[in-house]
Amino acid sequence: MLIALTGATGFIGQFLLRELPRRGHRVRVLLRRPSDVPMPAAGAVIGDLLRPQNLSAALEDVDAVIHSAGIGYGMTGIPEDDYRLLNTEATVGLARAGRRAGVKRFIFLSSIRAQSGPTADTVLTEADEPRPTEPYGRSKLAAERALAELDIDWVALRATLVYGPGAKGNIERLTQLARSPWPLPLASVKARRSLLALDNLAAAIDTVLRAPAPLRRPLIVSDVEALTIAEMIAAMRAGLARRPRIFPCPETLIQGVLRARGQDERYRSAFGSLVANPSALVSLGWRPQVTTPAGLRELMRMSDTSAR
Repeated sequence: MLIALTGATGFIGQFLLRELPRRGHRVRVLLRRPSDVPMPAAGAVIGDLLRPQNLSAALEDVDAVIHSAGIGYGMTGIPEDDYRLLNTEATVGLARAGRRAGVKRFIFLSSIRAQSGPTADTVLTEADEPRPTEPYGRSKLAAERALAELDIDWVALRATLVYGPGAKGNIERLTQLARSPWPLPLASVKARRSLLALDNLAAAIDTVLRAPAPLRRPLIVSDVEALTIAEMIAAMRAGLARRPRIFPCPETLIQGVLRARGQDERYRSAFGSLVANPSALVSLGWRPQVTTPAGLRELMRMSDTSAR
């Protein structure tokens, strides 16, 4: 297929730009400003997502669009109107341009935050009523609902926290914690969280690209196994050829220390559960390529090798 890719300079977009050709696809990059054409793109077109009327030529002969551009989660000081403009309106405008150009499928990289806040008391499925709690999640959900009103075959991949080389935010903080020389008091934290390996995300995208029937729905995408933070640290330290060095400590004490440091929000996001069930995607034929422990071990091995 010829695929138009937005966000090719971002963390996920850069990976897809390398991975999609390996899966037999050609990639045309949609760039916001003139720059060197990323490789291995089949071509690049300069276009403004906020002016979709100028994208008709960019989408000519394109089979599918993968839309990964937008304001990411965790950015501070961003007005809600900016989330709406760049994550919602730009998405809908691009999808309309794709429909006019005859694009067969529109793949929107949404987020599990379109469905839930930072934690959830139950295992999340697409059947649950979406309850985003911050502007980022609300903007993603609004884009999904607007796509549902268009006459185009679309799918929104509600991805959990994605990890891989170059990941920032919570994954970067987790790798720093794993690299620390100290024993960590995390064995008593029982909350589990679903993560998503870059390789598994690429396989999910390939699955929905090749799905024969119309989709027109959101799909959760996450690694199948949810881990505790202690299990994550143990896997990462194994990738560094180190012992886990994790010991129990009352969770209330950890919470109290973080609260005293003004990091109560970090406690809720890191130590609360957020488990997602990707069985709907599995039913389409998706098979995750790596387990979370293996993926975290490999992440640390790769980063350790590149640092030498």
